[in-house]
Order: sequence, then C-alpha cells, then structure tokens
Amino acid sequence: MDFNLDETQQDVRRLAADVLAKDADEERLRQAGLLSLCVPEEAGGAGLGPVEMAVVLREVGAKAAAVPGLPALAGTLALARHGTQERQRRHAGGIALAVREPGRALAAPPETAAREDGGGWTLTGRKVTVMYPGAAALVTAAEGLFLVEDPATAPERTSTGEPAATVVLDGAPAERVAGPEAAADVRRLHTAAVAAQASGVLAGALELTTAHIRTRRQFGRALAEFQAVTMQIADVYIAGRALDVAMWSALWRLGEGLPAEEDLALAAYHAAEAVKALHTCQHLHGGLGLDVTYPLHRYFAQAKHLSYLLGGAGAQLDLIGALV
Repeated sequence: MDFNLDETQQDVRRLAADVLAKDADEERLRQAGLLSLCVPEEAGGAGLGPVEMAVVLREVGAKAAAVPGLPALAGTLALARHGTQERQRRHAGGIALAVREPGRALAAPPETAAREDGGGWTLTGRKVTVMYPGAAALVTAAEGLFLVEDPATAPERTSTGEPAATVVLDGAPAERVAGPEAAADVRRLHTAAVAAQASGVLAGALELTTAHIRTRRQFGRALAEFQAVTMQIADVYIAGRALDVAMWSALWRLGEGLPAEEDLALAAYHAAEAVKALHTCQHLHGGLGLDVTYPLHRYFAQAKHLSYLLGGAGAQLDLIGALV
C-alpha cells in the first residue's frame, strides 16, 4: 500500500487542521462540511470513505478536541455502506453507533437480540458508552444491524467530559438495516475510527512534550539535552509510529474492501497502549502535567477514554492471538 495521502486527502487534512486550530466547535465543523464527508453525494455529502474519515479524526485527536467527529463520521459512513438512500438522507446529520456491551469484548458476537414481531423488529439488550447519543442509533445485534429511533438512555460519565450514555433496549422497536455481516463491518469501522483519533492524540501529545523539553531548562541545560529524557521521548515517538503504520494499513484495507481484522486488532492494541506513552509525557512535564488547565490534561483524558472504548490492550492481545 501507499502510505502517502492523495491530493483530496491532503486538502481534507489541511481544512480540518485549519478549522480545528481556531478552537472550532461542532457547528463550525458542520459549516466546513467536515462532519458530512462520508455522507453519500446523493444525500448531500462528499461521498468519501474510511481513509478520509481517519484523516479528519486524526486532526481531531491532534487537538484533543471535544467534538462529535467520531460518531458523526463513523455513523454516516456505516449508513453509506449499508443503509438505503432514504435512511442516508434522514440521518445525514449524524447517527450514534451502539456497539459495545457490558462485560464483553468489543470483537465478541453481540448478545443484543432481535425478534421479528408482526412484520417489524424489536431489540432487547444493553449498549454502553454510546458517544453523543441523539435521536437515533445504529445498533449491532446477533441478527444484524438495526436502526433505533429515540432509544431509552441512561447517562454515563467519561474522562473527557463528553456526553455518553447506556442505551437500554427492552423490546425497543427497530428497523432492520442489514444482516450480521453489516454488524461486523460497523464494529470494524468503530474500531478504526477510535484508532485514528488515538493516533492524533499521541501525535499532539508528542508535539506538546517535545516543545516543552526543548525550552524547559534545568541545571543550566535544556531538558532535551539529558540522555534520560531523549530516550523517553524517543519511546513516545516509536509508539506513535507503530500506531500510525497499523492504523493507516487497516483503514486502507477497509477502504479497498480487503480483510482488515488483523491490522485493525494491531492498530487497536497500539491505540490502547498509547496511554503508557501519555504517562511518559506527563512524567517529562513534571508538576506541570498535573495542571488540569494545561493542554496535556486533555490529551491524557482522551487517550484513557479511547483505550476504554477498545476494551484495553489486553483484550486486543487476546484478539491478535486468536487471529494468528
């Protein structure tokens, strides 16, 4: 594969970086068209795919921005791949993804059950940490992928302060979108989106920490001149490069319609391990890293949150062991 971004992807990256550099909120991202990149052109979007989704989410992570880029892009991309044109138009503004279940690995088959009832469908189960819950959600179930309007929710707390909820499905009416293969694809899109944002978080934290050790002086020398410091920041750089390579490979394979499970599991493992690199960044900042008003705090909170969405590094190691 070619790891270089093409001209369109470079334009998307520059636009996202420019908009996010001005502390953009959700409305500004929508005005710039960044949240509708994956909506099909027939439904009013740009009709782009997984790699372009990752380009935007990596910039969101690089600024540790608390904006609904991940659910908006992954949700609309899921509908673009599996939904009808009517559903794509109806939810062109975004739709939440309900993928995770309590006490179960992300890659495990869903326990949420669907039942055909009088020509329609009902769902029973629980989905946790559904980010930015709204008027509708795409729900993975054993019988396939379903769309639920106005789901019952219970609010959750997140380390980033972003809105999240448990979706409670007790015989909830649902529309069947597609079969079990679509549910598995949506789980892969969700994993890829989380890994892409984590890649940006690690890159942003590395840039912030590098600037700090280059200018902060101790005993008459910049911190970066101490060998123990350079070895630690090198470890952060290596962690970021390992995540980048696995993430871009997985996203490219998803975009090309190729099997991507192994690359995704590797990317998810490195994304979950990014928390360790953030601990190193905190250490290199000394007491400044404890200040919740300093930007590093946002990167640390994002890394913890994204690792949690993936189930942690141990869960990904188990998955890699099962795949090889």
